[in-house]
Amino acid sequence: MKEKVEISIIMGIYNCEKYLKESLDSLINQTFKNWELIMCDDGSTDNTYNIAKKYEEEFPEKIKLIRNEKNLGLNATLNKCLELAKGKYIARQDGDDISLPNRLEKEYVFLEKNPQYALVSAKMSYFDENGEWGELNIKKIPNKDDFVKGSPFAHAPVLIRKEVLEAVNGYTVDEKLLRVEDYHLWFKIYAKGYIGYNIDEVLYKMRDDKDAYKRRNLKNRINETRVRWIGYKMLKIPFYKYIYCLRPILVWILPEKIYKIFHQKRLREK
Repeated sequence: MKEKVEISIIMGIYNCEKYLKESLDSLINQTFKNWELIMCDDGSTDNTYNIAKKYEEEFPEKIKLIRNEKNLGLNATLNKCLELAKGKYIARQDGDDISLPNRLEKEYVFLEKNPQYALVSAKMSYFDENGEWGELNIKKIPNKDDFVKGSPFAHAPVLIRKEVLEAVNGYTVDEKLLRVEDYHLWFKIYAKGYIGYNIDEVLYKMRDDKDAYKRRNLKNRINETRVRWIGYKMLKIPFYKYIYCLRPILVWILPEKIYKIFHQKRLREK
């Protein structure tokens, strides 16, 4: 009799051939073994799909690979993975990041022992070709007010009860929510009365570089402004706080030196 799957890991992959092997190996080497991985290639134009296919062939009992005919975006891609997920819990991972070996075990044990929480995430460290350079500052138990200034949970290291994702109909598929689909998801979850928790320990490594300033994109900042407006209404945030909806646009126009000051407040640089 096959063991019931406890954790389904969902991963959208797109043009990450340089890093996918390291990311997948970090899952293979988890101390918690009762998981499945569902990957969806979102129209990659490099060798990403072929690398993922080799892992599916090597671990057919653990890994399932599907493919979009064209690039659909992360929200639609993750929903396709969710449709195939069999686990009690849903975990996330990105194809160029690394889960520390005890990540799934610690998050699983936490949710098993704390049924009052719908989801759990954790601290992330940021790294590039020169090594780790920063850590994400997080609050252990975010409340509705913590949504005002930004997303209270890191998306990639999260573990969510599947029943909660089903209750909010998964990720909302809308081009205007691209790059902020996670923020919108947390709004939906809290609007339903659920709450989450952040483990005050680095369990996940996000591949990124310090030069975030040059990657700022006006379209993404507009999307964040939009999702804040939508989310504030969902959580009945006092109207005078709606001024924070403009924060992403203001950050986008900041000079580099001032932007870095705000960025460093969010991260603890090493």
